[in-house]
Amino acid sequence: MKKQSNLSILLSYAGNHKFLTYASWILSAISALLALVPFLYIWRIISEILNTSSDFAYSKSLTHYGWMAVLFAVISILVYISALMCSHISAFRVAANIRIKAMAHIVKMPLGAAEKFGSGKLRKIVNESSAATENYLAHQLPDKWGAIATPVGLLALLFVFDWRLGLLSLIPVILGFLIMMSMTGSKMLQKMKEYQNALDDMSNEAVEYVRGIPVVKTFGQTIFTFKKFKNSIDSYKTWVIAYTKQLRLPMLFYTTAINSVFAFLIAAAFFFAHSGATYEFLLNLIFYIVITPVISLTLTRIMFQSENEMIVDDALSRINAIFNTAPLSQAEKPAEPLDASVRLENVTFSYDGMNNALENVSLTIPQGKTVAFVGPSGGGKSTIANIITRFFDPDSGKVIIGGVDVKDIQKEQLMNTVSFVFQNSRLLKASILDNILIGNPKATHEMVINALRAAQCEDIIEKFPKGIDTVIGSKGVYLSSGEQQRIAIARAVIKNAPIVIFDEATAFADPDNERKVQKALSELSKGKTVIMIAHRLSAVAKTDMIYVLKDGSIIEEGSFEQLIALQGFFEAMWKEYQTSLDWKVEKEEAKND
Repeated sequence: MKKQSNLSILLSYAGNHKFLTYASWILSAISALLALVPFLYIWRIISEILNTSSDFAYSKSLTHYGWMAVLFAVISILVYISALMCSHISAFRVAANIRIKAMAHIVKMPLGAAEKFGSGKLRKIVNESSAATENYLAHQLPDKWGAIATPVGLLALLFVFDWRLGLLSLIPVILGFLIMMSMTGSKMLQKMKEYQNALDDMSNEAVEYVRGIPVVKTFGQTIFTFKKFKNSIDSYKTWVIAYTKQLRLPMLFYTTAINSVFAFLIAAAFFFAHSGATYEFLLNLIFYIVITPVISLTLTRIMFQSENEMIVDDALSRINAIFNTAPLSQAEKPAEPLDASVRLENVTFSYDGMNNALENVSLTIPQGKTVAFVGPSGGGKSTIANIITRFFDPDSGKVIIGGVDVKDIQKEQLMNTVSFVFQNSRLLKASILDNILIGNPKATHEMVINALRAAQCEDIIEKFPKGIDTVIGSKGVYLSSGEQQRIAIARAVIKNAPIVIFDEATAFADPDNERKVQKALSELSKGKTVIMIAHRLSAVAKTDMIYVLKDGSIIEEGSFEQLIALQGFFEAMWKEYQTSLDWKVEKEEAKND
């Protein structure tokens, strides 16, 4: 099957506006040809000056030729402006439609797949890759057709006046073209991909660095704590310097070649002068000296055209990477969960297709029970939560909620069934009221107040004059991590989903906020099926069931008392946890002494 060209892909987004793109090419070519006409009048001016050099009183057409040159130059500019107007209208429509389609697809993607891209990389693809296509359609393609028309017109002019000088003028053009070819091609395309990859890495790491600034300040670390960010900058610097050095000599030879046309013309002038140069030869020589700079300008345009085509090719491949990510499948015959129970049947999942994050995991969580997942980092705790909420679909096995496979539950229904309180919940730059209404847009004012009360948020509301209408993040209105977490819990309360997942919800709370967050979580958990991902083992002591995960498998399960009596992996974790608490207490007492 023949691969669809980049241009046809781009024009598929233009709709009826693609005819404006075609019109821009034609107008740009006409403009380029019209831009050569003033040179003909310049030749006539030179001719008349040479003919009347003995007495300029006979120069009667100089003014007319001058104004005609200006007229055609103005007409050329106006036609070119018309070409750009057409190309820009079409290009803006294409870029807008790409962004709309990309964002619509991202919304349908599993949340986990979006996280794998990284927010910085997704933002860069949607914004900058589509912008690259806009520049290509709006400027590069019209200029390309103008660059094609210009040599055609120039060749006609070069050979009409003096074919010998015309051939000499083409020698540096051919040399420049050969050197240009050595700098483009498949190697250049690979270099463009490497360049964009380096930029993507820096963008992603920059986002993560900014997000981690509070941690740096809290623990008094230096920026070198973020080695990935620094390494991405160093890698980009190394690549750019190496690439620049690689192209240094070719660019030197290319620039020399395309600007050496005068050397060939001057050599020709000396040669033909010895052979008896005529007045006509002198006139043509002056004309060629005037017009040949257009050759170097045109060739440079063509070189940048090839580079921009590679940029567009890379941009489209990155945009297609989004479109090639399968959207979250929707049930053909949707069903509603019968209750709030959760069951995993032989679930296996891998993030990279090589190493399993979960392997053959089976468990059952009855409705209304509270269970906890504990274990070392990388054991699969958060992955189970991601699978239950369909941030990812398992590679094999089933996830069943209320007796129904989650793949058979409509996305909206699943989101109404499961609430998720993250480690570091983020709020929008909007009012507290609007942030809470995300959980239930139809909630009444009274329901919002009750949710805030249940989430222990009264002190937050009371300290702001505008109460729940206070806009977070504006005019000095900022909330601590613990306060943000409580607002997020209020959002989950008003959503009133029967299944609640806590991913270490108190991780970043100070002692006072932690107490309030714990109380808020208790209110939220009443009558719900609760799944806890816990690092602080003290939080799981009163749960109905504890699952211990290691290397993607459940190695132990049971109540707190049963696991302690088992004297296995959990019991060892508990002893280590208790030791760390005792060490903290002793350290605090020593500090006070």
